[in-house]
Amino acid sequence: MNKKTAHKVFDSLLVLQCQSGNKKAMALLVKRWHAKLCKHAYWYTYDIEISKDIVQDSWNKILLKIGSLKDPNSFGSWALTIVTRNAINWLRKHKKEIAHLKEYQDQYNTEKTSGNIDNTESVLVLLKKEIKKLPNEQQVVLNLFYLEEYSVKQISEIVDVSAGTVKSRLFTAREKLKLILKNENDEK
Repeated sequence: MNKKTAHKVFDSLLVLQCQSGNKKAMALLVKRWHAKLCKHAYWYTYDIEISKDIVQDSWNKILLKIGSLKDPNSFGSWALTIVTRNAINWLRKHKKEIAHLKEYQDQYNTEKTSGNIDNTESVLVLLKKEIKKLPNEQQVVLNLFYLEEYSVKQISEIVDVSAGTVKSRLFTAREKLKLILKNENDEK
């Protein structure tokens, strides 16, 4: 049994114990998943405090509805789905504030890097910078696929779109990043 499978089995057991009212299992489940859920919410908001608030609200829903979870093995994708929906709802409610904040951040980043651009900027730094320029939907699927190692099917359940849409977003994001890297190499 690999490490990922072992974690999933342990989480399933915790979910079953939570469903029978075990408070310690509930606390342990929160401890095991809180940071991961915060990281996931951060991919939507780019704000640590807001991400923590979204996850806190999500935990309220998760713990209220955990009794209705039919497949304890699906806890991870189920919890991520709740966090995703809460993050998207938060983004919708705060659209204007986000636009103003993004303008400020872009201006600040331009001023900050314009004097510091170094020809030896690493590919990783460039990639991170360019990934942040991608549409949010593409950033999320890249994160879930490459960093969180979820399958296309699991991602489609988490973000509530078809598997074809997930594949399309992954393909488009990869193509954009390839083009950026190719252009960067051509300039050197």
